[in-house]
Amino acid sequence: MCLAVAGQLVSTNDHPDPLWRMGDVDFSGVLRQVSLACVPEARVGDQVLVHVGIALKVVEPD
Repeated sequence: MCLAVAGQLVSTNDHPDPLWRMGDVDFSGVLRQVSLACVPEARVGDQVLVHVGIALKVVEPD
């Protein structure tokens, strides 16, 4: 069973190579640095689904 958790992207490193792009994601007050290689369209303020330190999808607000 796999578990992905949603969090808010609060900052990015804006690396010129998309494979090395990283960001800080807020999970209810806990900040974690995650890879943004799979979601080049993610911007600060977006909600992203994260699994094993990799953001997999930008979640649209309801």
